[in-house]
Amino acid sequence: MTPFIKKKEVKKDWYLIDAQNAAVGRLAAFISKVLRGKNKATYNSHIDNGDFVVVTNIDKIRFTGKKFSKKKYYRHTGHPGGIKESTPSLLKEKNKTHEILKMAVKRMLPGGPLAKKQLTKLKIYTGDKHPHEIQKPKVIDFEKMNKRNIVR
Repeated sequence: MTPFIKKKEVKKDWYLIDAQNAAVGRLAAFISKVLRGKNKATYNSHIDNGDFVVVTNIDKIRFTGKKFSKKKYYRHTGHPGGIKESTPSLLKEKNKTHEILKMAVKRMLPGGPLAKKQLTKLKIYTGDKHPHEIQKPKVIDFEKMNKRNIVR
């Protein structure tokens, strides 16, 4: 049985992931697992014991197959007939590549207030530089975890 931990006992780590040539879905699945805290032995679904994740080089993220042009993201304005759609290629043209990964991770988290709080621990940056050096994030080599994590 997993012991219940208190909020004060939760220790949050920082992880750094380089998203260069990474497959979007695989990267989002891994990030959502870390944000929820499922990679820890002290995981409880009702407590936010996940870690912070810093993702760099998001502008070099890749899709497999023809998903870059064919995949569609839908949202609704709340008004009748107010469904809007966009594609990853349109988001990249508008310099919103961070939205592609953020939407993928958000849709892999469960709905509710806890998931919104966990999503705030995701930090996304376009280049190699990030302002979180002081936290000393642990580098995760996403490419070496599995050969399919990188799109060639």
